[in-house]
Amino acid sequence: MYARVVTTYIKPESLDEAVEIWREKVVPTLKGAKGFKSSFMTGDRKTGKGVVFSLWETEADATVWNTSGKYQEVISHFARLFTAPPTQEQLEVLVQV
Repeated sequence: MYARVVTTYIKPESLDEAVEIWREKVVPTLKGAKGFKSSFMTGDRKTGKGVVFSLWETEADATVWNTSGKYQEVISHFARLFTAPPTQEQLEVLVQV
């Protein structure tokens, strides 16, 4: 299993809007992606920092999500809310409890 980790900084006053965008735009896109298992959106209401974790069956599935244009499509919904460009990583899940 593989995890994609995206770290974002959003205007703190826009976090509720970001959550709504996540529910309306991102969730349906993720649920339709091959190999998608689950995802978590986390955030700090004081700083606007957020970390999104998505879990994927295989490294190939996670890579396709990132390189197919879907990641850019999803990120574009948040562009006006960001205070800094998001960063992303793809990591192997070594232990799951």
